[in-house]
Amino acid sequence: MKKQMRTIQLILILTILLSGCTPASTSPTPVTITSTVIPTVASSSSAPTNTPFPPATSTPPLPILPHDTIDPSTLTGKLMMGYQGWFSCPGDGTNIYNGYYHWIHDGFPKLNAESYRVDMFPDTRELTDDEKCPTALKLPDGSPAYVYTSANDKTVLRHFQWMSEYGIDGVFLQRFGVQLAYPEWRDFHTDLLVNVRDASETYGRAWAVMYDVTGSNEKGNNVVTLLERDWKYLVDSQKILESPQYLHHNGLPVVAIWGLGFDDRPGTAAEAMELLDFFQNNPDPKYRAIVLGGVPIFWRTLQAPARRESAWKDFYCALDIISPWTVGVAASDAEVDNYYRNTVRADMVSAQECGAEYMPVVYPGTSYHNPVGRPFNEQPRRGGRLYWRQVYDALSLDATMIYNAMFDEVDESTAMYKIAETSADIPAGIEVITMDTDGESLPSDWYLRLAGEATKMLRGEIPLTDTIPITPSEPEALQQPEQIQLKITTSSDWTTIKLGGIQIKNALIASASAEATQAIADLNESLLVLTQSLDRANAGKSVEMIVDLFPAKLGDSPLTITIGRGSIGKTVVEVYIVNGSTSTLVQTIQWADVVSGENLATFEIPAALIVVKP
Repeated sequence: MKKQMRTIQLILILTILLSGCTPASTSPTPVTITSTVIPTVASSSSAPTNTPFPPATSTPPLPILPHDTIDPSTLTGKLMMGYQGWFSCPGDGTNIYNGYYHWIHDGFPKLNAESYRVDMFPDTRELTDDEKCPTALKLPDGSPAYVYTSANDKTVLRHFQWMSEYGIDGVFLQRFGVQLAYPEWRDFHTDLLVNVRDASETYGRAWAVMYDVTGSNEKGNNVVTLLERDWKYLVDSQKILESPQYLHHNGLPVVAIWGLGFDDRPGTAAEAMELLDFFQNNPDPKYRAIVLGGVPIFWRTLQAPARRESAWKDFYCALDIISPWTVGVAASDAEVDNYYRNTVRADMVSAQECGAEYMPVVYPGTSYHNPVGRPFNEQPRRGGRLYWRQVYDALSLDATMIYNAMFDEVDESTAMYKIAETSADIPAGIEVITMDTDGESLPSDWYLRLAGEATKMLRGEIPLTDTIPITPSEPEALQQPEQIQLKITTSSDWTTIKLGGIQIKNALIASASAEATQAIADLNESLLVLTQSLDRANAGKSVEMIVDLFPAKLGDSPLTITIGRGSIGKTVVEVYIVNGSTSTLVQTIQWADVVSGENLATFEIPAALIVVKP
């Protein structure tokens, strides 16, 4: 009889869910609560074919993962990456760049193998449906290939989540002169700036503005007027310096200016000095800043690609921080050593004599084949050894800060973020660098991991070593928790929790509120149910239950939790890992909204949060 009643209850619940949102007046029939050990059922790692949860057309915001907060008061001890954020897609609301900006060559109507213009392909496996931009490209197995747009705040937040996960301090957000010269471009990149600010504050990363003077003379502009006007706008209207994570150094905010002094960029030496005076000696102290100069590699000797006029020496020497652009300077360890021992060493002495600090640039490798036709994979990454040698040599010379080119630069193939691993992960018909291009099997996050280790070495948290201290096949030792415990609280008349992603061997309802009318855990449906009376829900009251889940062997798949609820109140799920008497909260998620007419929301708890250090 109990089994029949239980079956009737589940059929009723599933019928309600399949019919869409439950009206506030239709609360499922009350039943007696029992705390029951559910018989062992191994759930599939893929979604059950009979799931009552149709996918929503839009997905909820990303859950915020546990994180530390970087001290933004100093550049000392920091590894900062450049962040371009210049990618767009049709329909992303930007209405600029004629569609797939930076993904596609000019003049092409769609993104296909012929028009694809960058030298890498992003790893989009973690992106949700509303982050993926459709293309005409297909993977070798015939499935669709996706890119992304920097206009999506969720994707920007995901990038900063990665920075937090891998221990990367933060970014210099690129803001190009040519973008400021055209209102529609400026607006796009100002929206990006807002998203970067929000993401950096959410994940406790440091951030700062880096102006690139490229194109700052377009439409009759001049680099001094353009940058001064924009800085005042960012300080006064966008109030960027009120961000608690905006980067400071020696008591002042940091602004970087890249490109002054290059022989192919606008700006005279007199204009450069005028701009520097604006930031360093402004009569209004709210505009003053520490200026980091992204300068030509041979700034000290005035050789190409530096301008030759001796007046530029005064500009370089007046900078607060000197950071020569060295992407492409070396391919082998011997070339890296030669550059650092002979050029960087002398650069650092000259900078010190000028009273300036020095920030070397490191990069993983570079290629500029699809954009401009240069040789493919021109400077191979060599499994990270090119990158690591630069970091090692820089720190051997006592560098106190590092600029890492770049987080998301797939044009020149300096991107450190997750890219496609093998030819099976890239669209058919395109030639791009993958993680295995140099004959080594590497995970897509390998360079994020290396940057995290480089940051530790910069801060003295691990010894200085010329050998990469981690291996792709030996990640940090982790172990599986004994239990995953969910504490479910709802002020709705009903809520359901659909589990997916990992295998659950067993489940136990450890406790439930006496006021709850139903508390059910059914692994046949991977479903948890908690209800209360409509009167209680209308009065704003809550019920809760605690469920202990006993996982099978964990893999790389996240635990997915899809929350359904009535149209009243909200549902909160606290996720704990339990080992012996130790219980650790790893994530709190909640759902109180409606997306595209559905009161359903799916959240992912990454596998890395579910496992624990031994």
